[in-house]
Amino acid sequence: MKIAIASVQVPFIKGGAEVHAHNLCKELIIRGYEADVVTIPFKWYPASSIVDGMLAAKLLDLSEVNGNKIDKVIALKFPAYLLEHENKVVWLLHQHRQAYELWGTPYGDLENMEDGIRVREMIINSDTLALKGSSKVFANSKTVAQRLKAYNNVDSIPLYHPPSNYEKFYCDQFDNYIFYPGRIDEIKRQHLLIEALSFTNTPIKILLAGSIENKYEKRINDLLTQHDLKDRVKFVGFVSEEEKRNLYANALAVYNGPYQEDYGYVTLEGFFSAKPVLTHSDSGGPLEFVQDEQNGFITEPSPSAIAKRLDELYNNKNLAREMGKNGRKLMDDLNINWDYVIKRLVE
Repeated sequence: MKIAIASVQVPFIKGGAEVHAHNLCKELIIRGYEADVVTIPFKWYPASSIVDGMLAAKLLDLSEVNGNKIDKVIALKFPAYLLEHENKVVWLLHQHRQAYELWGTPYGDLENMEDGIRVREMIINSDTLALKGSSKVFANSKTVAQRLKAYNNVDSIPLYHPPSNYEKFYCDQFDNYIFYPGRIDEIKRQHLLIEALSFTNTPIKILLAGSIENKYEKRINDLLTQHDLKDRVKFVGFVSEEEKRNLYANALAVYNGPYQEDYGYVTLEGFFSAKPVLTHSDSGGPLEFVQDEQNGFITEPSPSAIAKRLDELYNNKNLAREMGKNGRKLMDDLNINWDYVIKRLVE
């Protein structure tokens, strides 16, 4: 069977979605399918560029290649899933979030663009039509499935997938730091975790891995200076996959406190490393896995609430160890592995 994986990419930027498409392709090939990733370049500004991207997706012909039929298309992201194919399965990572749950929030931008309201209407109408016309619609989480139902009245099946090299994650020590890898950005809310240190009664530390957004860097530096926290917060920048697994393995706990995350590899990587995970009541995807006081903590998104739980873990490493074991067991209980995923997508 020849399978095309349709997605989009902002040129020169690679993140979780690109890794996900690559992993899906690799796992299909391992199981004997012919597979390849087809990407459409995407630009989200000005609003007219979004419309151009939608048109490009609709005109994309993946019916055949070199005279050979493409048997199935698995479409992952907006606007790639707008393409037409007789056997199109959508595995929705996320829609254009600025037209949906980020509209009217500090994290959205489409409403501030010329013709933003009109383009939003076009996006919602096109999404609804294309998704209802798909052979089958999966979502990568219950959070994404719930949004799809709320905004487009489209039913979908949540289908969880594991992070890269999930079988290589392990647990070693429970050191005195909280680990939070990923892009350091306003919507990821590293500032809440950093500010929480000013409310703690223990010398617990924070270790952050990932690149920092220019606009966010000043806010972070101001917090470090204001609360005299430079000795308790360490930035390690880009780390290899092996280094990342080691940092997970020796962390006391993992923080994953973004605003309305779709899915979030950090939660899963934390649990595959048998570490407790701290998240928030408005963090979206992590709430599908974190069970308060069982395998981690769910708090309000406030520094003082975070600090209370940080101190609790610092003072009771046996609790951290027990919570981490519960998180690791949950990964097995939920059947988060590629054999299950591929079977559902191609059946």
